[in-house]
Amino acid sequence: METIVKTLLSLPRAQKRIITVLIDAVFILTSFWAAMFIRLDSLSSVYNADNWLLVSLVIPVSVFIFVKLGLYRAVLRYVGINALGAVVGGITASCFTLIGLSFFLSIPIPRTVPIIFVSFSILLVGGSRIIVRALVSKVSASKRRPVIIYGAGSAGRQLATALRHGPEYRVVAFVDDDRTKQGSQIEGHLVLAVEDLKSIIQHERVEKILLALPSTSRARRNRILQKLEVYSVKVQTIPGMADVVAGAVNVDQVKDVDVEDLLGRDPVSPKKALLHADIKEKVVMVTGAGGSIGSELCRQIVRNGPTKLVLFELSEFALYSIEKELSQYVEERSLPISVIPIMGSVQKQNRLETVMSAFGVQTVYHAAAYKHVPLVEHNVVEGVRNNIFGTLYTAQAAIKTKVETFVLVSTDKAVRPTNVMGTTKRMSELVLQALADTQSDTRFCMVRFGNVLGSSGSVVPLFRKQIRKGGPVTLTHQDITRYFMTIPEAAQLVIQAGAMGMGGDVFVLDMGDPVKIKDLAMKMIHLSGFTVKDEKEPEGDIEIKCTGLRPGEKLYEELLIGDNVEGTTHERIMTAHESKLDWRELEVILNSLDKACHNFEHERIRDILLKAPTGFAPTDEICDLVWLERQLASTKKAEELKLTH
Repeated sequence: METIVKTLLSLPRAQKRIITVLIDAVFILTSFWAAMFIRLDSLSSVYNADNWLLVSLVIPVSVFIFVKLGLYRAVLRYVGINALGAVVGGITASCFTLIGLSFFLSIPIPRTVPIIFVSFSILLVGGSRIIVRALVSKVSASKRRPVIIYGAGSAGRQLATALRHGPEYRVVAFVDDDRTKQGSQIEGHLVLAVEDLKSIIQHERVEKILLALPSTSRARRNRILQKLEVYSVKVQTIPGMADVVAGAVNVDQVKDVDVEDLLGRDPVSPKKALLHADIKEKVVMVTGAGGSIGSELCRQIVRNGPTKLVLFELSEFALYSIEKELSQYVEERSLPISVIPIMGSVQKQNRLETVMSAFGVQTVYHAAAYKHVPLVEHNVVEGVRNNIFGTLYTAQAAIKTKVETFVLVSTDKAVRPTNVMGTTKRMSELVLQALADTQSDTRFCMVRFGNVLGSSGSVVPLFRKQIRKGGPVTLTHQDITRYFMTIPEAAQLVIQAGAMGMGGDVFVLDMGDPVKIKDLAMKMIHLSGFTVKDEKEPEGDIEIKCTGLRPGEKLYEELLIGDNVEGTTHERIMTAHESKLDWRELEVILNSLDKACHNFEHERIRDILLKAPTGFAPTDEICDLVWLERQLASTKKAEELKLTH
């Protein structure tokens, strides 16, 4: 039977229509003679030529009516209520045709024959289509993978309908926490409780659960994911209904679970007044505009109505990408915003001054920085130049051109730093704190936060890639812990915090609870449908390997220095009262640091950073690659001299 169905389905559409018409003709013929036989209880009517004339006229008229009603346009495997409605309508019209032809041609038939004819015709013509649909579904279902839909709401029903017509998945059941829905049937599938998952997964060999909860809060999604984590099934989710309605995606376009859902924290709605304060109808400049945070800052800024947005970026490709994206956004919405792409380095103050003066910049978001801890450890001089002096030159340019607001994007690694990157960011904070006390034209503030999900260098895309390859998943230490936040939320909070500053403020974003990276890796492995391979599960799928802490890397990140912390009017933004230096004291340190960088004196650079009030406590020796190579060359030369003597 399966072979026959496959053969019929493989035929050209025109041939399938011809076969369907012929079968319907046979069904109408059969229905007519069956009605006559049942009514007369005799085969004598078969030998009546008038009856053959009557039925030979009814058949083509009936087929013609079916064609007009669109019955043959309906694809049999997707036949639904509309097609069955056409069958009933067509058979009814066929019945009246039979009665009319019998009357006008004076061919007598018993009065009950048309009623019996209608019953048989609907049963054969309509029933055959339902049987074909069932057979096709059965054949195609054998190839499709069994899935469970979590969520028996409207999104779940739409998903089940879409999947039934698709080639990939076969829905075996719904799961829902709502007890009033449990035990009922939706789209022909039973709605189960979470407690029933284990048995249905084992019985149907389910390998995937689809979350149909597009409007549910992250906190609830996190609780659901914790329940599902114990099963060795892949968990995926459907897009938000807003995207589906907008036509951006289809309801059956499933995707991996967002890591934001694993964190289980819902973002707080931004305060429009704070978002608009330094942006609306102003000229705004973002340094490092092509980076992870810089580009998201630009997206958020454009949504808040500046007159001009100056994109200041060193990387040509990064600048091209963000300028193209923003220009398209502005053009599609006919926004009165000028997007200005400017190439340049924050280490060139004259360039910065010229740009700020030319465009009349009023607000600067300074996101340009080298942030990858190991890379800065290996390139100390450039890290110091870009992070400390780049901030100094940008801030001095802002003062000279009378920029109103200057917001520094800082990092949690600036707190009790154990690496050069964190130390340079704390030094850049000290620079702004000192400059804030020397003048009143430009309002300086800085905003600290931890890791952002999806940024360049984030562990999340790395873990996904490693899981797809079958492992191992690598992390530097089994106890390493980090704070996480989404890029859009971080950018919105940076803008809002900047609007709250009075001058020299250090703001700290509430990052929620710290996340143990190993736990995050295990969740991602489990929700991808795999088991963790370890001592307890030697037959597991994916191993987690610890590679050792990288140069300058900390086990734990901190967001505050001391305990002198106060809340603000925003529940996710706090302010920290930090120790600071007078500009004259800081200037001496900066001059010494500038000279040491110019002469590539790495020992001197480290000594200056250790003595500066940053709390720098390095965990490694000097790791700069140039310095190490020179040390190696010097050692070899000394050994060669010894040999010659």
